[in-house]
Amino acid sequence: MRIKRTTPHTPTRRTRRIAVATGLLAATALVAGHAHASDRSATVATAAQLSAASAAVQSADVAGTAWVTDSSSGTVVVTADSTVSAASIAKIRQQAGPNADAIRVERTPGKITKYLAGGDAIYAPSWRCSVGFNVRKGNTYYFLTAGHCTQGKPPYYTDAGHRTSIGPTTGTSFPGNDYGIVQYTNGSVAHPSAVDLYNGSTQRITAAGNASVGQSVQRSGSTTHVHGGKVTGLNATVNYGNGQIVRGLIQTNVCAEPGDSGGSLFAGSTALGLTSGGSGNCTSGGTTFFQPVGPALKAYGVSVF
Repeated sequence: MRIKRTTPHTPTRRTRRIAVATGLLAATALVAGHAHASDRSATVATAAQLSAASAAVQSADVAGTAWVTDSSSGTVVVTADSTVSAASIAKIRQQAGPNADAIRVERTPGKITKYLAGGDAIYAPSWRCSVGFNVRKGNTYYFLTAGHCTQGKPPYYTDAGHRTSIGPTTGTSFPGNDYGIVQYTNGSVAHPSAVDLYNGSTQRITAAGNASVGQSVQRSGSTTHVHGGKVTGLNATVNYGNGQIVRGLIQTNVCAEPGDSGGSLFAGSTALGLTSGGSGNCTSGGTTFFQPVGPALKAYGVSVF
């Protein structure tokens, strides 16, 4: 399926609050790149201290933060966007108590957010997202996208005018996770196992795998098309605010913008993840977070093909 998504009308309050990243079959949170450490821990924490520090960051509940445990440096790296005040950073450290030295804070420009807008674009009645990956269970075909794109289980269409139906949302998981699944019920809509490269060609997807730190990856989404970069962290947690916390994400320095949510993260012919969110843009750079594709495949009993 090759569906282009552009915002059909003035963004609603919801679309301003939740910007979704999507590609040719994938959903997410983006954090702007080129962050600079505002302070660094001088000590190397134990595994127990790192676990306690990570739990403290979550307990502080500061929207606009994302964090990942860096075992190699013995720190919990907290990325804080431009909305996070010095007082909020102090709150995180206070919450960590004796484990505060295990926390390293890095600032990033912009605001960490979900990107509801549009590899190939898909349209719900009130917002736009991107497809992650086409999948199947037996002879029934679906696509995976971000869970914040499938909240409320909306029907999806190929166009902003909602003239050509794709089918209904049949599963959704957000927050906690960030994945959802939509069934193809319109037999006239093509659904190849491929990612749109936006240069007149596609990348065939033949397998699903796990990302690794330092791995070179690409992301496809309907707003900013295809961009590449590297995986910078695993098992990251992002706080989008209002109780919307997502865990177990892949962190990368690949850029993304509103409308790319749900889009595909891949390496060659291997599917890796779905765009969840982040901050920054594709002019200045950014940090993007992706829902690993494996849990979604397992949850719905589907596979790439």
